[in-house]
Amino acid sequence: MNKILVVEDEDILREVIIDYLTEDGYQVLEAADGEKALELFQSNLVDLVILDIVLPKLDGWSVCRRIRKSSAIPIIILTALSDEDDSLLGYELGADDYLIKPYSPRILMAKVKRFLEKYSGTIDGMPISSGGIVINMGSRLVYADGNIINLTHTEFEILAYLMQNKGNVITREQLIAKVWGYDFYGDEKTVNSHIRNLRAKLGSKGNCIVTVIRSGYRFEEEQL
Repeated sequence: MNKILVVEDEDILREVIIDYLTEDGYQVLEAADGEKALELFQSNLVDLVILDIVLPKLDGWSVCRRIRKSSAIPIIILTALSDEDDSLLGYELGADDYLIKPYSPRILMAKVKRFLEKYSGTIDGMPISSGGIVINMGSRLVYADGNIINLTHTEFEILAYLMQNKGNVITREQLIAKVWGYDFYGDEKTVNSHIRNLRAKLGSKGNCIVTVIRSGYRFEEEQL
C-alpha cells in the first residue's frame, strides 16, 4: 500500500484530500505545518508528498527543498499562488507538478496515480546507456561517468524518454504528453525549467541534451 504525506494547513481541504486518497486505497499521513511535515517524512517511508506552500512554522518551499536533499519521490504542490514565477520556483526546487487552488480533487487523484505508477518501477527493461550516462529503469538510478546522479521523478522521466529516442527531436508537447499527461496545466517554460535543472545535475554530460531551436530537444552522445 502506497503511503502519501498530505501537508495542508486548511483542515477542510486536508480532510477532502485524505477522504479521496483513502477511498482509492492509499495510506495517508497528514501535517498542518511544515515542521510536522518534515518530522513525518523523516520517520516514515513515504511514496509521494502533496504539499501546500503557505504553511505555519515552515513554508512549503523550504519543505520541498529539504525533502529534495535526500529523496526523489514525487512532490505535487498545491497553492493559491498563481504567479508564474511561483510556479517556476516550485519546479526549480524539485516539485514534479503544480496545482492552483481551487482544483478538482479528481484531477489530483489522477496525478497521484500516474506518478505512483511510474515511480514504483512498473517500467521494466534493460538499462539504457549512451554518452557516458546509464539509466537503470528498474531501480531508477542514473549514473554519469560512473557517478550516481540524484534526479527527481520528473527529471528521470525526461532523461529516460530523450535517451530512448536518441537522435530524434522530441518536442516540448511530446514531453508534456509523455511525462505529465494531457491534464497538465503548465506551459513550455515548465519544460525548459526541468531541462535546465537536469543539465546542471548531469554536469559536463548535460551537453548531450541539445536544444533544437523552435522545435524541442534531442539527445546526442556528443554535442557537435
